[in-house]
Amino acid sequence: MGTRRVALLLLAAAVLQALLAAPAEGVIRIELKKRSVDEIGRIAGRLAGEDSQRLLARRHGFLSNDATGAASKAAAAAEGDIVALKNYLNAQYYGEIAIGTPPQTFTVIFDTGSSNLWVPSSKCHLSIACYFHSRYKAGQSNTYKKNGKSASIHYGTGAISGYFSLDSVKVGGVVVKNQDFIEATREPSITFMVAKFDGILGLGFKEISVGNTVPVWYNMVSQRLVGDPVFSFWFNRHADDGQGGEIVFGGIDPNHHRGNHTYVPVTRKGYWQFDMGDVLIGGKSTGFCASGCAAIADSGTSLLAGPTAIITQINEKIGATGVVSQECKAVVSQYGQKILDLLLAETHPAKVCSSVGLCTFDGTHGVSAGIQSVVDDEVGKSNGVFSSAMCNACETTVVWMHTQLAQNQTQDVILQYINQLCERLPSPMGESSVNCSSLGSMPDIAFTIGGKKFVLKPEQYILKVGEGTATQCISGFTAMDIPPPRGPLW
Repeated sequence: MGTRRVALLLLAAAVLQALLAAPAEGVIRIELKKRSVDEIGRIAGRLAGEDSQRLLARRHGFLSNDATGAASKAAAAAEGDIVALKNYLNAQYYGEIAIGTPPQTFTVIFDTGSSNLWVPSSKCHLSIACYFHSRYKAGQSNTYKKNGKSASIHYGTGAISGYFSLDSVKVGGVVVKNQDFIEATREPSITFMVAKFDGILGLGFKEISVGNTVPVWYNMVSQRLVGDPVFSFWFNRHADDGQGGEIVFGGIDPNHHRGNHTYVPVTRKGYWQFDMGDVLIGGKSTGFCASGCAAIADSGTSLLAGPTAIITQINEKIGATGVVSQECKAVVSQYGQKILDLLLAETHPAKVCSSVGLCTFDGTHGVSAGIQSVVDDEVGKSNGVFSSAMCNACETTVVWMHTQLAQNQTQDVILQYINQLCERLPSPMGESSVNCSSLGSMPDIAFTIGGKKFVLKPEQYILKVGEGTATQCISGFTAMDIPPPRGPLW
């Protein structure tokens, strides 16, 4: 598919492949429709917490609460290439495809963080989740072809297993022929039981495709079903609008952006991964990514996930309340001065925690003392997963102190500030609440990408859940620590 690039759209996910315009022909539009919010949907969203330590952490748990009305479906059908999709809390956008001949309709997440297509199978008998969703019936499709190879996919919010089959897949107004997909026969997670979507359509690279199957998007391009090898997302953040947004296969809609796009190279095939620079809070550097970080444009993750060290600084500035970390306070109390002294003596930050005895050093970064390192499957050597709370707290404290020293703060001020940050560590589920009346005093958060600063204002990075007096505000930032060599990763 040639050189791949990531484009940063205004309030959108990513545009994949460099392109400034697309012709009307060869473009498939999928419209995103808005949904109302109810208490069941909110509970479902909280049930679907993610394991923030896993690279595949998904936020598929932000769910919609009811089915699209008959009028919306009729309008979508009349427009041909536009399929009505759902949006819940400006956090999750998903919609319809069809599999088989005659077509069997399914609602799916369009997920750039995975590469397989799966839907529930009619042979899924032992998982309750399957009985709440549409199930694929191979015997009713004239274009079905048997494969039978077993398959399983593990997400941060759950796992599915089943076997591969082959059939035609309709996306928008085009039909992809001979597409491999997974018929899920087991969906044990509560996430999929309460979900209103049936399955997931992965838009990542073939390199992370389970079973090395060719993704739907690859076949759309190879079968010449799109005008140009590019797809783009537009997510509508205005809750009162009927349209939730759209995903366009084959181009970019100029009606949904202002100015020029900024393109950056994809640095690693698999996810849509690219390089990112410094993160600024209220115009001031956090220091953590000043020398560069990796980032993934992931349409399947609702929140902005980043290293705990930065997320905690952001939470402190916006007044977000998480879980008080006793380990963090213990490190500051017992080792704070020694850590400061080592940093002032120009000890390499990666070696500080091993110097105070809280971690060991594996040559690149700190590893929990007494905890065996795992073998990184990709690079085949010790990866050093942070499994000790004290080692984690020390590593995070070093980052904070190093940043404060760079700003010429006094030692007393630094120790006091670090204790305040300990109070703002994200909760285990990653969510942190904020006072809805304080949005006007919260700082802008900026990300440096392609040499440009992309600024988010409070109303853009705070999620509002509920309506009226029941409204709750949640920080749009969640912690996810990926150790070197893959991380730090956003």
